[in-house]
Amino acid sequence: MLDFILQPWPWWFSGLILAGIMFSLLFFGNSFGFSANLRTICSIGGAGKKVKFFDFDWKKQTWNLVFLLGAILGGFITNQYLTLPDQVVDISENTIQDLQALGFAAPTSIQPSELFDIEALFTLKGFLILAIGGLMVGFGARYAGGCTSGHAISGLADLQLPSLIAVIGFFIGGLIMTFGIFPLIF
Repeated sequence: MLDFILQPWPWWFSGLILAGIMFSLLFFGNSFGFSANLRTICSIGGAGKKVKFFDFDWKKQTWNLVFLLGAILGGFITNQYLTLPDQVVDISENTIQDLQALGFAAPTSIQPSELFDIEALFTLKGFLILAIGGLMVGFGARYAGGCTSGHAISGLADLQLPSLIAVIGFFIGGLIMTFGIFPLIF
């Protein structure tokens, strides 16, 4: 049984789980999106007294905060208890060669240590990449009226045209970053 849990699960299993969650959310009149949690947290903290955007009934979003907590706890539990110590990340050889051409070491985890190690944060380049990237993601999520998960999962499931346009924009932005800006940074 433990061997089954520690092996990568098939792609369709996640699809079934996502479909079930989306059906439930749509049935109960809710929509999914992680960036909504930041608005909810700011509202809980009292930001609604100063900024109209944060002035709403945050108690209706409690389920989304529980989902956020579950995602954090699930990631921690998976990393600590459901990952084999000698398990190597399965990344294609072409991707590894492309990353090494940009100066990255052979990957030992899903996140490159040159970007996500604590040491990288304390370099000027690492700090600027994370700070500017974080601001761009935050601005983009607010400007698009939601994040990638909200538009790509919830909005498309609800057949919303603005979500389709946003998702197309996300993909175009990802391609520009991957093939245009990222090589310039590294």
